Amino acid sequence: MIERLPGARPSADRVAAFFDLDKTVIAKSSALAFSRPFFAGGLISRRAALKSAYAQFVFAVSGADADQTDRMRAQLTALCTGWDVEQVRSIVDETLHDIVDPLIYAEAGALIAEHIERGHDVVIVSASGQEVVGPIATMIGATHCAATSMVAVDGRYTGEIGFYCYGENKAVAVRRLAEEHGYDLSRSFAYSDSSTDLPMLEVVGHPNTVNPDRALRRAAGERGWPVLVFTKPVSLRSRFPTPSATTVAVTAIGLGAIATAGATWYGLHRRRRRS
Repeated sequence: MIERLPGARPSADRVAAFFDLDKTVIAKSSALAFSRPFFAGGLISRRAALKSAYAQFVFAVSGADADQTDRMRAQLTALCTGWDVEQVRSIVDETLHDIVDPLIYAEAGALIAEHIERGHDVVIVSASGQEVVGPIATMIGATHCAATSMVAVDGRYTGEIGFYCYGENKAVAVRRLAEEHGYDLSRSFAYSDSSTDLPMLEVVGHPNTVNPDRALRRAAGERGWPVLVFTKPVSLRSRFPTPSATTVAVTAIGLGAIATAGATWYGLHRRRRRS
């Protein structure tokens, strides 16, 4: 599912920066990070919450390959069958800052601010569910987001997937956005940590790897792509307003203010890349 976020500008710049979310912008899996509040809200059992915590640990220490991601996808879709959509949205809205705030990489915040200052649209492209990705994207000042959408009937998830924003489908989403908003993909940027996102990275003129897994690091070496290392999750609580139609410019100022070190790193990296 592709969503235009509050405050999104009509496309005039024709350049976008496409960001994967998990382990690229934030330090954990966005979907699994909400297992505790979902448990508190009665949506999942204690056993399911523990399984999610274990999956989060595996994801954090090794990254999820395609088989692991597919298994996690199957488990999560089975888990959410019958959930009330509005309850999920309410839990995410109520706990967003507590859950996500401490996880955002300072370097990613600086990079997002840099793109916004240059007049680029920022787009989050994630395999996690729209109800999770949309509010996170709004919080960090993104213009659009593309995420997995679950089929709902009478306000409850059926367990079927409408659009799985993963692998080649991320490239499909990027091309759709480019066609809709007039982005010049040859001038656009993409950032990801996973080899499963190679299709998205290959569709833009400026692909970048962030904390890449082994396969993506190898591909980056073969193709001469930049390898960025993000290591500093920093709480942004005091810098972000509650998600609303607040202007992207205000969000960008907040991002830049808390990420001076990351901005300095990115500026040095960008100058080296231009040379």
